[in-house]
Amino acid sequence: MWNPRWGLAGQTALVTGGSAGIGLAVVRELLGLGADVLLAARDGDILAQVEAELAEEFPERSVRAFAADVAIADERQALFDWVEDTGAAPHILINNAGTNTSRAAMDYAEDEWRGIFETNLFAAFEICRYAYPLLRQHPASAIVNVGSVSGLTHVRTGAPYGASKAALHQLTRNLACEWAADGIRVNAVAPWYIRTRRTAGPLALPEYREEALARTPMGRIGEPEEVAAAAAFLCLPAASYVTGECIAVDGGFLRYGF
Repeated sequence: MWNPRWGLAGQTALVTGGSAGIGLAVVRELLGLGADVLLAARDGDILAQVEAELAEEFPERSVRAFAADVAIADERQALFDWVEDTGAAPHILINNAGTNTSRAAMDYAEDEWRGIFETNLFAAFEICRYAYPLLRQHPASAIVNVGSVSGLTHVRTGAPYGASKAALHQLTRNLACEWAADGIRVNAVAPWYIRTRRTAGPLALPEYREEALARTPMGRIGEPEEVAAAAAFLCLPAASYVTGECIAVDGGFLRYGF
């Protein structure tokens, strides 16, 4: 017998960075669990194509998309104007949009490192604030921030990326405590190397790939769907007593010793 604690029927999710990689995998996972989805991403052409594909793949679900760069304040405002125009107050927010340029600390131009923080941290904070009055309309709602193992230990992604993700994890803990009384749970997932367009470059280097795999007890690269499953769990009624947590989806990377 189907248990509603393991489904999202009747709920609406807003997913940023939802047109590719982990974000798209999360969208598919949520749709499969019965949620309707509002998705946002920067590239309008790709977004329209993804929207059409998802509508065909999940004909029983509502899938609507809006092109916005959430790192830009005016576009964040436009996104939430659109969300309110849809008449659907989200039950779920997935902050997935992120960016990175990997360099040695002394090689960043100021606009580069500030841009990483703008997308990975400041945009997520502002989106949480925009979403708050909509999420609190429901007796129970959930936010999942997509962090990174880079925010938990040193990884060769560059200092600004790691620092921005560490701050995102702490933001998750703070909001979880502050908004618990409003029925809003706030959690995070922290992926290690996942097979996406962004990781294709470094993983194409045989020596680098082998070194990464050597630090991963499970001995393989993760898939976007594996991160999506963890994120979706944190949205389920079955996770109703889980808040302020950061779940690593890393094949054991963070637990690896000598």
